Amino acid sequence: MQIVVRLDVMLALRKMKSRDLAERIGITEQNLSLLKSGKVKGIRFETLAAICAALNCQPGDLLEAVEAAADSPEI
Repeated sequence: MQIVVRLDVMLALRKMKSRDLAERIGITEQNLSLLKSGKVKGIRFETLAAICAALNCQPGDLLEAVEAAADSPEI
């Protein structure tokens, strides 16, 4: 099982740019980009809550648990 970040989908639904979200929640665009791409090992609840507040969504709208593909390495 792996967690997939669906932040890009929610940004598109809300018609918001990453730059605007990063500014609104007080993180760098680079860190937000790493989060969107799933290249982070974790996220602080405070940051997740700020993203949810800014996008008017729930954590489950941003994160999804999916079965890992057979050729995907487990981390």
